Amino acid sequence: MSTAQETVQKLNEAIKKAFASAIEKGLLPAGEVPAFNIETPADRSHGDLATNAAMVSARTFRAAPRKIAEAVTSEIDLEGTDLDRFEIAGPGFINFFYAPEFYGKVLDEIKAKGKDYGRSDLGKGKRVLVEFVSANPTGPMHIGNARGGALGDQLSSLLDEAGYEVEREFYVNDAGNQIEKFGLSLEVRYLQLYKDGIEMPEDAYQGQDITDHAKAFAEINGDKYVDCSSEERRKALVAYALPLNIEGLERDLLKYRIKYDNWFRESTLHNNGAVKKVVEMLTEKGHTYEKDGAVWFKAEQFGADKDFVLIRSNGLPTYVVPDIAYHYDKLVTRNFDKAIDILGADHHGYVPRLKAALTALGVDSDRLDVVLMQMVRLIKDGEQYKLSKRSGKAITLVTLLDEIPIDAARFFFNLREANTHLDFDLDLAVEQSSQNPVYYVQYAHARICNIIKKLAEENIQPRDCTPEDHAKLTAPEEIELINKLASLEDEVTAAAKDYDPSKITRFVYDTAALFHKFYNACKVKCDDESLMQARLDLCIAARTVIANILTMFKINAPESM
Repeated sequence: MSTAQETVQKLNEAIKKAFASAIEKGLLPAGEVPAFNIETPADRSHGDLATNAAMVSARTFRAAPRKIAEAVTSEIDLEGTDLDRFEIAGPGFINFFYAPEFYGKVLDEIKAKGKDYGRSDLGKGKRVLVEFVSANPTGPMHIGNARGGALGDQLSSLLDEAGYEVEREFYVNDAGNQIEKFGLSLEVRYLQLYKDGIEMPEDAYQGQDITDHAKAFAEINGDKYVDCSSEERRKALVAYALPLNIEGLERDLLKYRIKYDNWFRESTLHNNGAVKKVVEMLTEKGHTYEKDGAVWFKAEQFGADKDFVLIRSNGLPTYVVPDIAYHYDKLVTRNFDKAIDILGADHHGYVPRLKAALTALGVDSDRLDVVLMQMVRLIKDGEQYKLSKRSGKAITLVTLLDEIPIDAARFFFNLREANTHLDFDLDLAVEQSSQNPVYYVQYAHARICNIIKKLAEENIQPRDCTPEDHAKLTAPEEIELINKLASLEDEVTAAAKDYDPSKITRFVYDTAALFHKFYNACKVKCDDESLMQARLDLCIAARTVIANILTMFKINAPESM
């Protein structure tokens, strides 16, 4: 628990004791104090903490909120709370202000915790599986995968920071219709090397990668597979090309600083009978019926918009059946406490169907959470940009990372909530100025490192500060920055609850802005040695917070720029 959180907890106890005392003295009638909030006001001039305790108690004590507030504050004891005064505002809000010693305690806490500052115990070690990207292995990853990769990886890091035991997983769709189409596409390109008049179907995969695979396969095998059965030929081509594609996905994602704990293959679910088993289980429970030769799931009974087919009339499962088996495997076979999927916004209708099937199978569907992600538009020269300047083709993850720094990609893709559309400015991403958000944050870290280096060159080393030293930090810019640093654990907790790492991206940007503001207003090196050391302590605390967040999100924290 952070210093700021301890202060809130102590204030909560002090308010409850004040209510009890006011009731005992007859200032308020007997009654049970309802739940109340303690929050940080948007305008800190109104107080560092504020409570609505008097407002929500009006009905219980049959009195005006302001009268209740006056009774409570007449009995409140702030001793030991790191708060030194209060005021009643408006109709009955009570605002509290930090005591001077609070700020020094925050800086001492940051120094003591170091790299662990900001971590919380929200998750209490619960096991969480985050599945993200899971791009079709039949081709290269696109820009949506770039956003999904940054979102999923940084969400995983955030949940780890919040005390969860996290695993990252990539679901490899190596079965089903897309693999059939992959095999067909490879087959046509292979046969075209040896025969004339063979046309590629319009709905086949047309990419250059298909042609390259076919040529490489032919260099190894020659015309060995030209006259064999189509089934044997396609099987051989897929067996050759698919592993190469998967290796490519893993290699490209590693370049993006994403390393998965698990690469789970869909084919596993077919081979071990899990796909067949979930249909059998739903049937045994009476949740299916036959219609037009197909097996249908009674999805409407479990909250979905309509029933849907599980097994087609030709005996083959629909695409959703392996997905049901996969999530059953996550939550039952592997027994994760929570499964989180990062999916495109076009999957919004798919989620209720999946949850309905899990409920029918006896699984608490609340253990599955889905983050729906909106589209990305690349912007260059103020206009939408779709083609790579190198190849003239649609920009993929790889071509994007060739054109902009990885730090910028990981930072920019998490500047907005997942459910909002994102305009990614390619020009801004490579700009080395304060207009570039990631550069602005990294420059703050480098600037602090430079301050410490310059002072060291003058034989000025940071020392442990006393409460008297810290008490000299009274400038508005100093207090504002410390208040920001103090709230990191609360921000991590809130962001983890919302599955929203963009909250932390914005937090570190705001922290950098407040540091630059402090730096411009308050000279670190000054004649007052005590004040200089206190400001140096504040600089180091800000550097720790910025570095912790950038490191958590696998973004470099440079010491010079």
